[in-house]
Amino acid sequence: MYLKTKLRLFFIVLTFNIIYSQTSFKAPSALFTDEYFGVKILDEYRNLEDLHNPEVINWMKNQTDFTNSVLNKIPNKDYYLNKRLELEKRQGYFVSDLKITKNDQYFYMKRNADEKFAKVYYKIGVQGKEELLYDPVTFKSSFNKKELKNTQQEFIVNMISPSWDGSRVAISLSEKGKELSEVIIIDVKTKNVHPQIITHTNPSNIGWIKWLSDNSGFFYVYYPEIDPKSKLFAKNTKTILYRIGEDPNQRNDVFSRDHNPELDIPIEKYPSILAFNEDDDYYLSMLVDAEDYRTAFIIDKKDLLKGKKNWRTLYGKEDKVYYVRLANEYIYFLSGYNSPNYKLCRTLAKKPDFENPEVLIPERKDEVIKSYAITRDGIYYTTAKNGIEAKLYIYKNNKDKPIKLPYVSGNVNLQIKGKEFKDIWITCSGWAHEEQRYRYDLDKDSFFNENLVPTTSYPEFENIVVEETTVKSEDGEDIPLSLIYNKNLPRNGNAPLLMYGYGAYGESIRPFFARSYLLWANQGGVFAIAHVRGGGEKGKIWHEEGQKMKKNNSWKDLISCTEYLINEKYSSPGRIGLWGQSAGGILMGRAITERPDLFKAAILEVGTLNTLRIQYNGIGGTDADEFGNIKDYEGFKALLEMDAYHHIKKGIKYPSTLIITGINDTRVAPWQSTKFAAKLLANNSSDNPTLLKVNYDSGHGIEDPVYKIHERNSLIFAFAFWQLGHPDYQPKENTNK
Repeated sequence: MYLKTKLRLFFIVLTFNIIYSQTSFKAPSALFTDEYFGVKILDEYRNLEDLHNPEVINWMKNQTDFTNSVLNKIPNKDYYLNKRLELEKRQGYFVSDLKITKNDQYFYMKRNADEKFAKVYYKIGVQGKEELLYDPVTFKSSFNKKELKNTQQEFIVNMISPSWDGSRVAISLSEKGKELSEVIIIDVKTKNVHPQIITHTNPSNIGWIKWLSDNSGFFYVYYPEIDPKSKLFAKNTKTILYRIGEDPNQRNDVFSRDHNPELDIPIEKYPSILAFNEDDDYYLSMLVDAEDYRTAFIIDKKDLLKGKKNWRTLYGKEDKVYYVRLANEYIYFLSGYNSPNYKLCRTLAKKPDFENPEVLIPERKDEVIKSYAITRDGIYYTTAKNGIEAKLYIYKNNKDKPIKLPYVSGNVNLQIKGKEFKDIWITCSGWAHEEQRYRYDLDKDSFFNENLVPTTSYPEFENIVVEETTVKSEDGEDIPLSLIYNKNLPRNGNAPLLMYGYGAYGESIRPFFARSYLLWANQGGVFAIAHVRGGGEKGKIWHEEGQKMKKNNSWKDLISCTEYLINEKYSSPGRIGLWGQSAGGILMGRAITERPDLFKAAILEVGTLNTLRIQYNGIGGTDADEFGNIKDYEGFKALLEMDAYHHIKKGIKYPSTLIITGINDTRVAPWQSTKFAAKLLANNSSDNPTLLKVNYDSGHGIEDPVYKIHERNSLIFAFAFWQLGHPDYQPKENTNK
C-alpha cells in the first residue's frame, strides 16, 4: 500500500475533472524559532534560504523539472507565445528608450520582430538616416574577456544615455537577466568603443547615468558588493565620478556614506547625484529608497568638481517633496504638503522654502498630478483620475488651460529636449489603444503624429471592450476596477477570469496597450485589474492607506472586487485566478490565504511572500520604509499580518498555484517563493497543484529579453486557462500509472 501511494505521487491524474496529486520529494526542513517582542514565530523552512546548500539546490531543480513536465502537457500552451510572435511580425520592429539631444540627435534601442535582442541606433532628426551604433553581440565582458558569438548571446542592452552634445553615448548591458550591469562608452562619430568598461553598477534601476556639463564624464552608482546572496549586497553604495579615458578601477567617490560621514547616510540608502540641465548651477543629490518623499542635498557644481564636500541639506522627508527639477534659479517640485493629490510648486534654489513655496498649480480634488515638463513655452503637466483617466494641461503666463488629447487616453507621457526649447512630444495609450506618439504645436494647438514604429491593425481585437467601474470595499471605499473582455461574452458566471493587482510603493497600474490582456479576452476570458490601496491611483493617501499597519486594506479591496465580479456574473469562484508580481505577491498571497474559497488558481511571480524576513532581501533595508520595520513592535505586527508564508494553515484547501522565481533576483530573494511553495505543499489539503518554477537564467524579470517574457507569459496563461476550465487547455491523456 505504501509503495502504491508513493508511486502515485510521481504522476498527474488527469480525469474528467482534472484531479491533481502533487508529485515531488518533500522539501528539506529545519525548524527555526524566532522571537519578536515576546512572540515566538516558527519557521519550518528557514534552511531554504541557504541557496548554496546542495540539498536545497537539488530540491529546487527537482521541483522545476516537475513543473516543466506538467506545464508541457497542457494543450495549446504555446498559443500565447506564437500569437505574440505573430503580432510582432505584423508590426515589424519595436523602439524603446528613446533619448533626444538638444542638437536633435535621436538615440534609441530597436529590435526587429525576428530578433531576440535590441540594438542601439541613432539618427539626426526624426526624418534622418538611421544608423546602427552598437550591436550587443560584439560585447566583450570585463569579467570573461571573450567575444560572444551570435549563438552564445548572453548580454542585452538595458539602457542608453547620450552625452548632452550627443558626441558620446553610455550603454548599459546586463547578462542572463541579472540586474547588475556593465557600461561601455561609444564615440558616436567614429563608432569607436572605448576599452574601459564600468562594472559594479545598475544604471537602469538606481540613478541612471548623469553626464557632466562639458561631456567629459559622468556620475554613476557603484555597488561594492555584487553577490546578491551576500548580506552586504546593495549596501554602502557610492556615487562615482568617472572621466572618459580613466581607469574605471580608480573610482573617484564623490558622494557616499564613506565620503560624506557628516551627512549620516544610512547604509541601505542609494546616494545618487541628479543633473537636469546642462547649464544648471547646482547638483542635487538624493538618498534613494522605496519612498516617494526622500532626503536631498544641494551643492554648487564648481565646488563638487573641485573636490569640495560642502553639501547642504535641501529638504527632508517631512517636507513631502516629490518629482523635483531644476530650471534657472528655481527648484520645481510636486508637493504633498497638505495636498495628497499634489500641487505643482517652485522655490528659489538659493533660498528654498518647501513649506511655503510659490504654488503654480493648486491641488485638484479628483485628479492626481502625475508628471510635468518645463519648456520655453511653459510647463506642461499631466493628471489622472482613478489612475486610468489621463488629462493634459499647460501652465503659461500664470494661467493653466486644458489641452484636448488626440483621443481619450488612460495614460500620457511627456518628452522634451530641454527647458530652452519649444519641442514637446506626447505619447498616449490605453488598454485597447495602441500607443501613439505626437509632436504638439502650441501655437496651432495641434498634434502631429510622429511614431517611430509602424501603426498596426489588430482586427482580432475589434470586439474587445474596456469597462471602468468602482467597487465598494469592506469599509465603503470606492476601489477602481478595470475590466477587459469581449462585448459578446455572455454574463453567466462561466468565463475564466484572471485578476491582476499590485498595490504597493504608491505605484499606479496605468493603462497601456496590453496585447497580453487582449489576447486573454480574445479567447473568451475576462481580464481584471484591481487598483487597490497601496498604489498611487488616488494620490498619496491611497498609497498610505495600503501601507504598514493598513496593508490589509490591499487584499480586502481585492476580495471585495472579486465578490463584485461573482455577484455580477462575470465569473464564479471555480473560474477565477489571480496574478501578482513582486510586491503584488503580498496582495495575492494574502488573498488566497485569507479567502481560498474565492479562487481556483493563483500565479505568484517573483513574489514577496515572507515579509518577516524581508530585511534579508537584497534591498530589504528600503523595503522597511514601505512595509514596516521589524525592529519596532508595530512594524513586526504589520509584517506578520501581511506575511502569506506564515498564514498558510494545515488542512486548508488552497487554490492551484504556480510560483515562479528567478535565481538571480536581487530585489525579491528566490527563497521568498521557494519557502512559500514548500509550506503550501506540506499543508494544502486540496488536490489542486502547487507548482514551483525557478528560472536559472533570470532575475526579477526586468532585464529579461522580450522573447523570454513572452515564453514565461505563455506558460502563465496556459496554466491559468487550464485551471480555470478553458476547453482548449484541458489535457486529454490520462498519464496515471
